[in-house]
Amino acid sequence: MHLGYFPGAYRFVNKNTPPIPSRTDCDWLLPYRLNARSVLQFSTVDFSHDIGAVEFTNFKAASISTSCNLFIPGATVMKTILAAYSGALKGTGYSILSSLQDLPSTPWPALRSKMEKHLQVIAVLQWVISFLAMGISCTVLLIYMFCTDLWVIAAMYTTWLIFDWNTPKQGGRRSSWVRNWTVWTYFRDYFPIRLIKTHNLLPSRNYIFGYHPHGIFSFGAFCNFGTEATGFSKKFPGIKPSLATLAGNFRMPVLRDYLMSGGICPVNRNSIDYLLSQNGTGNAVVIVVGGAAESLDCAPGMNSVTLNNRKGFVRLALQQGSDLVPVYSFGENNVYKQVIFEEGTWCRLAQKRLQKILGFAPCLFHGCGLFSDSWGMVPYNKPITTIVGEPITVPKVEEPTRDMVELYHAMYIKSLRSLFDKYKTRFGLKESDILHIR
Repeated sequence: MHLGYFPGAYRFVNKNTPPIPSRTDCDWLLPYRLNARSVLQFSTVDFSHDIGAVEFTNFKAASISTSCNLFIPGATVMKTILAAYSGALKGTGYSILSSLQDLPSTPWPALRSKMEKHLQVIAVLQWVISFLAMGISCTVLLIYMFCTDLWVIAAMYTTWLIFDWNTPKQGGRRSSWVRNWTVWTYFRDYFPIRLIKTHNLLPSRNYIFGYHPHGIFSFGAFCNFGTEATGFSKKFPGIKPSLATLAGNFRMPVLRDYLMSGGICPVNRNSIDYLLSQNGTGNAVVIVVGGAAESLDCAPGMNSVTLNNRKGFVRLALQQGSDLVPVYSFGENNVYKQVIFEEGTWCRLAQKRLQKILGFAPCLFHGCGLFSDSWGMVPYNKPITTIVGEPITVPKVEEPTRDMVELYHAMYIKSLRSLFDKYKTRFGLKESDILHIR
């Protein structure tokens, strides 16, 4: 019997067995297949050292023997064969088959790992494509349907769209089912993404989370606050997160419903006011403070946020009496590579001009290919760790003065710096690295 080498497993081939008239066929330990019962005892064992294979020679059949093919992970097989060989030497008659029957029925790890990796890539890519193309594609499709025999369906959907137009501004239409889709666990595990809690949040209060940095697609913000993949509701019981994004996304058919199902809302005054004043307590509105402008400066290794002139969220927190919570995601800037143009160049000016017109920044970035290391839209699988900091208690002041806004803005910056400095060395940064605030 020769134990030939197979990547990630061992292959048993019984080569010199005489034909047997009667044959019992048996399937067991799926997905592995054993084509007969074979009870073998061995007299010598040779271990070859070139590729880690094992070769058995001078064996004799103790009972019926036929050809046998079996694929089992290598380390487990070694223990099994040694046990069977030891039994043969001691005269106990311990056979290879009886030993193999004790093996656990686990899938081939290499195959399972590869399949999971592909599912993770697909999960991430579907979100990127949905965010970039779903709204435009569905708008074009809706217009096209008006020119076909399906115009009635298009008219019915448009009527409902008009009727439902203000729903995103009034708390949206959250779906726990969508937030708990299995696809989001594959999305999370691709990078992977982690959510770390540092302090408890009271369900009797409302909160404004300031998320930093923006990155290209804010993968950490979406995964942590737009899904339950990282267990937000379990870590912060009684708190309901609402991630705020571009209001223009909620004017596009189908995409608006897809976003609302994850608890995502428009980043405008009416929507945030409703969540913080007319939706009870235990609400946490997540604002990516740096916005589109910050995405133009994100690149691997950069630790900078756009915050010095972003004070509207502080004023809003004072008017609603909502506590401010700094949130920083280590690794958010590492998942894409971007060409960053210097200030004052015509390319930079064009980016800023388009940003004002379109509402988002036209970044020149790339990731990797679908299933290879080539360039593409798939982000690099770099870990993203999101730290939710200590809340800053904010009083309710309907007409806050400029000095009051400046005071709480300075407190927020100090808290964000402290959060960054406390955790930076734990997630790949050096003690000398600092957070640049512009």
